[in-house]
Amino acid sequence: MKKLLIANRAEIARRVIRTAHRMGIATVAVYSDPDRDALHVQEAGSAVALGGSSSADPYLRIDKLLQAARASGADAIHPGYGFLSESAEFAQAVIDAGLIWVGPPPAAIRALGSKSAAKQLALEHGVPCLTGYHGAAQDDETLASEAQRIGLPLMVKAVAGGGGRGMRLVADWAQLLPALKRARSEALSGFGNGDLLLERALLNPRHVEVQVFADAHGHCIHLGERDCSVQRRHQKIIEESPSPAVSPALRAELGRCAVSLAQAAGYVGAGTVEFLLDGDRFWLMEMNTRLQVEHPVTEMITGLDLVEWQLRVARGDLLPLTQEQVRLSGHAIEVRLCAEDEHFNPHTGEVLRFEAPLENANLRFDHALSQGLVVTPHYDAMLGKLIAHAPTRDEAIDLLTQALGQTATLGLPTNRAFLAACLQHPVFRAGEATIPFLQDHAEELRETLQADRVAGRVVAALAVLYANSAPAQSLPCPYPRSLRLGWGESEVSALAVQALGAGEVRVHTAEGDGHRAKVQAAHDGQQRITLDGVDWRARAVQVSAGRWQVQLAGGASQTSAELWLDDLSHAPVQAAGAAGSSQELRAPFNGKLIAVHAAVGQAVARGDTLLVIESMKLEHALAAPRDAVVAELLVQPGAQVAPGQLLLRFQTETST
Repeated sequence: MKKLLIANRAEIARRVIRTAHRMGIATVAVYSDPDRDALHVQEAGSAVALGGSSSADPYLRIDKLLQAARASGADAIHPGYGFLSESAEFAQAVIDAGLIWVGPPPAAIRALGSKSAAKQLALEHGVPCLTGYHGAAQDDETLASEAQRIGLPLMVKAVAGGGGRGMRLVADWAQLLPALKRARSEALSGFGNGDLLLERALLNPRHVEVQVFADAHGHCIHLGERDCSVQRRHQKIIEESPSPAVSPALRAELGRCAVSLAQAAGYVGAGTVEFLLDGDRFWLMEMNTRLQVEHPVTEMITGLDLVEWQLRVARGDLLPLTQEQVRLSGHAIEVRLCAEDEHFNPHTGEVLRFEAPLENANLRFDHALSQGLVVTPHYDAMLGKLIAHAPTRDEAIDLLTQALGQTATLGLPTNRAFLAACLQHPVFRAGEATIPFLQDHAEELRETLQADRVAGRVVAALAVLYANSAPAQSLPCPYPRSLRLGWGESEVSALAVQALGAGEVRVHTAEGDGHRAKVQAAHDGQQRITLDGVDWRARAVQVSAGRWQVQLAGGASQTSAELWLDDLSHAPVQAAGAAGSSQELRAPFNGKLIAVHAAVGQAVARGDTLLVIESMKLEHALAAPRDAVVAELLVQPGAQVAPGQLLLRFQTETST
């Protein structure tokens, strides 16, 4: 293997390039037109354009990828994860072209790529599986009949793919047909295969997965487990190893089953076998026939480079270690930094300010971020991964929390502060988080982000006011400056800020509360604000005219938060009784409108699904905010929509 083409983009492409260069292997990046200046293109030895103006399609074109390999002289292809990484067709095409495929054999991908086929193979080799339906008949009548046999609660899953797409929990029979429809649609869109399976749902399990590795000489080992229980929309956001719930004996049994399944399929390379764990009992979910997003967790506790192992195995080498030689050291935790708000809605936008924590042997940040990067709706919401390693779990949590506080990705909403709150939640710190963790504690976590709410807003206002100029350093000003600030869609507050000199200011709120503050610019680009004797740190960026994002840390509760505010000081006050958000439906984020379930003149009830938007590979239903009658429909299926775009109006509410 002399020259490696990475058939992927962004963070995982950078990850593969880094190891290949260390091994002395030349690299080739590929890119769509919007990715022309991306970091993975800059860091590769050479790059080939795939064309394509805006979507993920160029990275899914087997013909273009093989053409790029021929044009660049590459003799091997690494698929990364996502896109074509689990495509048996792509693997076979690479092999047929006389190139080295860095991945499992096509036959193994086919055997394990279908969740139904994988479960059948698992049952034949003694790997436990939940009661379910994995048959070929896919009509709604058959699926409904099988659902009755299995009983509630049950899970609807796409047979192909992963990443939480095509998954729906059914806890009530009225949910079944809508769940089948939505899961099938998402699976067709994401994987080109709308087949579904059904299985009995566990209500409070853990999600535990085992990293396996096999060579072409019949050797297969496991590298321990990762606990991936903290999820939203069936997508992981926190992963750790070892699992707080897995004993050495259970680890050995999980590993034995994982290796057995891999060997039964004739597996070669890196793979992950995923299980549901309830107490000491476990059941197979699926096997992912690729490198996982969360592979750095395993690398941190083993000291191994799994991409290096992939490349060595692909060129025919033996596995470097036997099972007995594998050593797990300390504890590692990873969080996925995503472009989404605290309600898990995806967002797009430009990264106006980017700051990363200093990496070292115990802290790693895998990303493809840079100032000026435009985050689009065509890929998933993940921006990067922060991984911490320490001798103990508590130390790893603290190190990762600190690193999140040192990270800034301003210009669009992220889950940075929410992740920090998750890590510090007592249930997570105790190692007791299961899959329903966010379902049970999301509101509580959001309230944590609102701690010191009044003080935080005053600090944010000062950060914005003095973002581009220092406060008066010497002479005081006798006249206060009036500010009117908008928080969200409807909340407005008024402040009066008076410079006292020497960097000190006095702040009065409309409620009559008074505060004293000292504002200082720090060398790291932050502002240090001491409000009523309590220290804060703030970063502020102007997103658009009059609109700001402020990242805060500190306060009495030592919280980390991000606030959005609008300077309405010179804007007209909205007339009383003016139409509010309940009179209309707007797009919460970029995406493609794929379904309309409303018509002009139609009476709808609060909670009814009216529109469905596909964004960042997931479908999101927009519901009626109240009982109403549709007055105007402004969009049609297939339209691309932008954040804040007006989609639908309701008839004006009238008093009786």
